[in-house]
Amino acid sequence: MNKFSPEYLITMKDIVKEGSAILRRKTEEVKMPVSNEDKAALLCMLQYLKNSQDPNIAKKYQLRPGSGLSANQIGLDKCMFAALFEDKQKDGEYMLINPKIISHSLNMIYLPQGEGCLSVDREVNGLVPRYERIKIKAYDLTGKELIYKFKGYGSIVIQHEIDHLNGIMFYDRINKENPFKLPDNVDIEALY
Repeated sequence: MNKFSPEYLITMKDIVKEGSAILRRKTEEVKMPVSNEDKAALLCMLQYLKNSQDPNIAKKYQLRPGSGLSANQIGLDKCMFAALFEDKQKDGEYMLINPKIISHSLNMIYLPQGEGCLSVDREVNGLVPRYERIKIKAYDLTGKELIYKFKGYGSIVIQHEIDHLNGIMFYDRINKENPFKLPDNVDIEALY
């Protein structure tokens, strides 16, 4: 039984910090049909993102703003995450279960200011190369399998969260010798 009922308000005290073993393990696949408990947890995660992006609520509860939140970041060993971001194409509000990248572009992008993470309470300098476009297969809250396509910022957010579900932190993708060196022989450009 998890504590994440529809009324539960996730705050920073619920966020698992780097160094915790659960962030380094591949998460367990979510069983179908989706349980009410898993649905409630995903709705809580999405609500955290909405709250964190609302300046008044974020200030009141001292929430760090986030664009994505994976289940293992709140201590649940489940292959699912919530994401909330504005994309040039559409507003993105997602609750994805057992997501898998099924194809991606050859060209890559990165955020010039680097990436951040709710589980990481320190500045991490360096560039994180990501695919510019991805196609993923995932299940929604009803257990229906869907195909999603993301590009640009949305693609970065989704890859960051899928990495979490596979025990990978964003800084694992930064060049160890030179944090600002980008991969060779790849078309790669800054997102903004």
